[in-house]
Amino acid sequence: MREGTLLFIDDEASLRQVLSRVLELEGYAVWQAPDARRGLELLQQLAADVLVILCDVKLPDAHGVELLTRLKAIAPLAEVILLTAYGTVPDGVRAMKLGAFDYLTKGDSDDQLLVVVERAVEKSRLQRRVADLEKQVGAQHSFGSMIGNSPALRQAKALAERVAPTEAAVLLEGPTGSGKELFAQAIHQASSRHIKPFVAVNCSAFPKDLLESELFGYRKGAFTGALTDKKGLFEEAHGGTLFLDEIGELDINLQAKLLRVLESQEFNKLGDTKPTKVNVRLIAATNRNLRQEADHGHFRADLFYRLSVFVVPVPSLNARRDDIETLARHFLQLYAAKLGKRLRGMDPDFLHQLRHYDWRGNVRELKNVLERAVILADEELLTSDTLPPEFQQLPAAEAENSRSLRAMEKRQIRLVLQETAGNKTEAARQLGIGLKTLYRKIQEYGL
Repeated sequence: MREGTLLFIDDEASLRQVLSRVLELEGYAVWQAPDARRGLELLQQLAADVLVILCDVKLPDAHGVELLTRLKAIAPLAEVILLTAYGTVPDGVRAMKLGAFDYLTKGDSDDQLLVVVERAVEKSRLQRRVADLEKQVGAQHSFGSMIGNSPALRQAKALAERVAPTEAAVLLEGPTGSGKELFAQAIHQASSRHIKPFVAVNCSAFPKDLLESELFGYRKGAFTGALTDKKGLFEEAHGGTLFLDEIGELDINLQAKLLRVLESQEFNKLGDTKPTKVNVRLIAATNRNLRQEADHGHFRADLFYRLSVFVVPVPSLNARRDDIETLARHFLQLYAAKLGKRLRGMDPDFLHQLRHYDWRGNVRELKNVLERAVILADEELLTSDTLPPEFQQLPAAEAENSRSLRAMEKRQIRLVLQETAGNKTEAARQLGIGLKTLYRKIQEYGL
């Protein structure tokens, strides 16, 4: 049995009822309308459910081909099959150009109609699945999905959100691992180009000659080994966004070619004399100071000014320490779910170490540290012994603060042990730590 909701618009009541019954016997739910006005009213109510619309070409109050555009505007993911008693080639061609799924002549066999309806239902369902996936991807890469509420992050997001709907080139400045690609993806998703490709490339990951062919493509025979034509990343990103990460690593000669693409939206492939035209928005990122690089002749000044139409400084993790705990809890949940571990949080010492560590690798380093900790965790809480050795090497002032905290912790553990008459299970429960952690701290403090 097939399933799905159909809308049948036809002023011939007997034909409409007969064909509706045939479709209902196949498992479809069929709604009927005698004219365009009632059909549009029903579609407004059922747009989310209707997969296929069967519509007569000659209705009392509209021409089916002209009605097609209004039907698709209300239910863009529904497929429209036009039915006519006297089909003409011009009408058929026009209907298909306007987006009709098929153009059938009334009186053909029911079997043919059922086959066409089934194909239209399958296509409509596929389009809905694709649309749902696109929504999910968009949500994952939106500004709203960025974790943290520190002033530095809020300021960077506010700037990026302002520039996202425009066509301006954007330069993201920030240290490695701070999340520049996340910003680039969010800008793309918030722009009118979000339904087109987002293509990312790290300029430091390719040798000069290979990067040129990756960006611009080549023609067959352009060099030894070029056995076929190859599209470059600019072509792959046509209509969408190209993200060039670590653009400061770009060879000086490639910088000239990139500047031409930005100014003219065209380029020559390797081995080709005819220019290729593209429509691409460029977002670049760097962990260098490109202005200084340009002043010292290591980066083209004209390209720098073209790229830096709008600069968004992406803050380091050290500049947004208020977000460390929130990010850590997010990564904890992420890796605990992946590894099938039941973890309910982090103990105070673990959090203290995270807050006072010098995060030179930024969010990327924090993510890696939490993955390691989750892998090593044997208890419900992440403890400091799951952290890498370098976390134990705090600066002098922080070490003094840590010693003060350790003294307080030692006194609290001793007090709770006294109150519970040495019942370690109860003491661990009252302290909010795992039993294994309590035994380790008893040994560590000599209690």
